[in-house]
Amino acid sequence: MQSWTQENGIAESFVNTFRRDYVSRMDLTDAATVLAQLPAAFEHFNEVHPHSSLKMRSPREFRQQRSQALTNG
Repeated sequence: MQSWTQENGIAESFVNTFRRDYVSRMDLTDAATVLAQLPAAFEHFNEVHPHSSLKMRSPREFRQQRSQALTNG
């Protein structure tokens, strides 16, 4: 089980990555415009964006491979 400090560090890392790789490229005209862009950004982050801590796999790819490994023994 992770400590609060570890969980906080993971959350901070996500926020920094999301700001750097997504928000910095978004149209920030107004709140409605930003909110409309978030689903595509989260989808890309989870499906495509490689993460060094996951050995350059996307989160969904990592979870799928982990699930298969657990299922196969």
